[in-house]
Amino acid sequence: MKTLVTGATGFVGAAVARRLAAAGFSLRLLVRAKANGANLAGLKAEIATGDLRDAASLERAVDGCEYVFHVAADYRLWAPDPDDMYRTNVAGTAALMRAALKSGVRRVVYTSSVACVGLPGPGGASDETAALREKDLVGPYKHSKYLAEKTVLDLVREEGLPAVVVNPSTPMGPGDVKPTPTGRIVRDFLRGRMPAYVDTGLNVVHVDDVAAGHLLALTKGTVGERYILGGENMSLKELLGHLAAITNGRAPAVRLPHRLLYPLAVACEAWSHLTGTEPMVCRDALRMSTKQMFFTSDKAQRELGYAPRPAVEALADAVSWFSSRP
Repeated sequence: MKTLVTGATGFVGAAVARRLAAAGFSLRLLVRAKANGANLAGLKAEIATGDLRDAASLERAVDGCEYVFHVAADYRLWAPDPDDMYRTNVAGTAALMRAALKSGVRRVVYTSSVACVGLPGPGGASDETAALREKDLVGPYKHSKYLAEKTVLDLVREEGLPAVVVNPSTPMGPGDVKPTPTGRIVRDFLRGRMPAYVDTGLNVVHVDDVAAGHLLALTKGTVGERYILGGENMSLKELLGHLAAITNGRAPAVRLPHRLLYPLAVACEAWSHLTGTEPMVCRDALRMSTKQMFFTSDKAQRELGYAPRPAVEALADAVSWFSSRP
């Protein structure tokens, strides 16, 4: 069962690789030459050096594999050059899927995002059928993931790519080395750098449950179908309240209107262009936060046997992991 995993140095990809290793899969990991390999420690796997922007390296990595888990993505809410994101997330995904077709793999599990699912109305939660208009997508990350998922599903329909799509919501837990934008919430809370909050909502899920959902998608998923891998819907205020309870700390009490933060976001982005650092807050993140991003995993639970744990356990594990970091 030689299995290729992309993105195994990252947060979700590392969790997927560990889950597959525990299940007895023989792993080959696509790893960029200069990637941070901290998440690979103790993982028995063959390393295939390559890059999603290097089609030849993808063909070499896929060769001889029965299964492909394409988890890698450029996940940033701000980038000085958005074209980088499209080259990785869209063109890279297309090249890898064509390499998988050429090699004749038995099954592909593609890691998309709930960014590709339409948002619910007030008080609701979206499922896989929720309509999404391309013009409503905020920022290059969401747009690039939308185009990448469309590429995969088009290849399923038109060329017989044996792919199943999973759409994780907001993973939390150990191993968020970068960290991701959502992991920064926990890290910044622990560092006392979150004096206020905005009115938004997230669907929080343990990263290890997302990883388990990937394996279920391989063994029980239907080719051409999408499965939301989520957990529990909560407001950002509720999330920060849980973090306060876990740490015996204090949650911020001040709620800021989104409009007051836009001038700060503009200034932060300008500074980031000058310094090459990541902005503390960006306009796309603020635009996203005006919506309640609530989802349901009923389809994955019904068809795959997916069973996420309470979200507070994901937050507790994230707190423990970030607290152990220097």
